[in-house]
Amino acid sequence: MTMYFDFTVAIPTYNGAKRLPALLERLSNQTDTHNLSWEVIVIDNNSNDDTEKVVRLYQDNWPYPHLLKYFFEPQQGAAYARKKAIQEAKSELIGFLDDDNYPNLNWVICAYNFAQKYPTAGAYGSQIHPDWEVEPPENFQRISAFLAITERGNLPLKYEPSKNLLPPSAGLVIRRQAWLDSVPDNPILTGRVTGNMLTSEDLEMLSYIQKSGWEIWYNPEMEIFHKIPSTRLKREYLIPFFRGIGLSRSVTRMVSVKSSIKPFALLAYLLNDTRKILLHILKYRSKVTTDLVTACEMQLFLSSLVSPFYIWTKVLFRRKNI
Repeated sequence: MTMYFDFTVAIPTYNGAKRLPALLERLSNQTDTHNLSWEVIVIDNNSNDDTEKVVRLYQDNWPYPHLLKYFFEPQQGAAYARKKAIQEAKSELIGFLDDDNYPNLNWVICAYNFAQKYPTAGAYGSQIHPDWEVEPPENFQRISAFLAITERGNLPLKYEPSKNLLPPSAGLVIRRQAWLDSVPDNPILTGRVTGNMLTSEDLEMLSYIQKSGWEIWYNPEMEIFHKIPSTRLKREYLIPFFRGIGLSRSVTRMVSVKSSIKPFALLAYLLNDTRKILLHILKYRSKVTTDLVTACEMQLFLSSLVSPFYIWTKVLFRRKNI
């Protein structure tokens, strides 16, 4: 007989052997869950380190009433790992935590309670604070939201479709029915892997959920600390990172646009991206190459401009010829 739970915590991970223990410890000590039936599932997304060994060791010494499960997803990419989690979870509510997300000890109960209070919420995100290994540049707040830092105050907030703003997948809770109602089996964006810079697969997923009529919310009571190593503040990481976000933008921008007006929307986005590039150059001049934050913004604007052509030639054209 299949056992069903009130809540599932899903952890997609790639080579997370060193990061998982701290997260599993946080989940083993969650408070106020004695009346809640819940589970933790780790989705190993084709790791080549000791991720499985670490999880199996925890399973062997796991005395808690909530279960700890391990699953392997060979197709690399965050979208495939999340799809595997939806398939394997035994709950209507699936809360996703990255392996470098460390939740407060009341995260699970706050996540569960929010769903009861807001039944029309198809997905809702956490309040995410940075845990910097080293202090970022002084002007880093201009781009910090792209690193899944989400501090939007201490009151619940509904993401309105007109604002073109959605929460990151880190600390995100999804209703299974919202996913089944909305998310296609083969999304265009699947997540960063070797040889593929495209990201924003979480925004594509949420755009479909929102388009189908489900609400997307921000729940500040679900608090998480996102550990950000010094390597993620270096130019060699950030410039390709922002390039990937920009190149993915034509997909996330067009999900909710009616087919009949897509050509006009495309033209409007091209003109607006061109305007942003020109204004950025006029405002910052030589800083567009010398200042890290300004260079990241410039890379985002440039990549957004070429995104429609990149998606067509590198993704959609290839799919048609498979």
